[in-house]
Amino acid sequence: MTDESRGRQDAADVAQWLRRHPQFLEHYPDLAATLTVPRDAGASTSLASYQLEVLREKNRELTRRLHELSGHAQVNERLAVRTHQLTLALLRANTPARTLATMVAVLREDFEGDVVRVLLSAPAAPALQAQAELGDAPWLASLDDDAAFAGALREQLADGEPACGRLPPERSALVFGADAERVASAALLPVAGVGAVAVGSIDANRFFPGMGTLFLRMMGEALAVAMGRFTPAP
Repeated sequence: MTDESRGRQDAADVAQWLRRHPQFLEHYPDLAATLTVPRDAGASTSLASYQLEVLREKNRELTRRLHELSGHAQVNERLAVRTHQLTLALLRANTPARTLATMVAVLREDFEGDVVRVLLSAPAAPALQAQAELGDAPWLASLDDDAAFAGALREQLADGEPACGRLPPERSALVFGADAERVASAALLPVAGVGAVAVGSIDANRFFPGMGTLFLRMMGEALAVAMGRFTPAP
């Protein structure tokens, strides 16, 4: 048998198999879209229509994904601008107390944090100076007041990454105090030389495990650098 006759036989076998399995293309729509259909009336018309619908569906899906990516890009651009503005505001503050107060104010106003707390755990001079200047500021707390909680929080943030999600009631009470009942989800930002910053939201889906934390980490790092300016030279 020549190659040509073998090819015709193979094509006939394929055609016969397809006649026995008319639902085949429903399971492999990508194959249907690649077939060449003759421009004649008859049974081929339905296949051409099917191919057109498959291509339209792919186009709709690509359009949906494009809009989704565009939306994410716009959100990230706004976050980048706000994070940059936060960094500048922190660098303009000229005392440790004003630096921490600026962080809290920006997180509340520009990042819509419903409850913001600064948790001091480091005995560094800037943190101690800020605590002395701020006195009983309602958003300031000392982790050293509860050694067990301080140890647990340090362990949770040991990798330097923000932690997001819903806090257990007892931990939420230690972090947010009297405002704990309002907090449905939270983000904890480690801040080297200071301790941590906690941002609480009344929205249970605002902060969740596995969410992107790039901008949260950048905020924590910006505050750490801003506070580090006030560390006395050795």
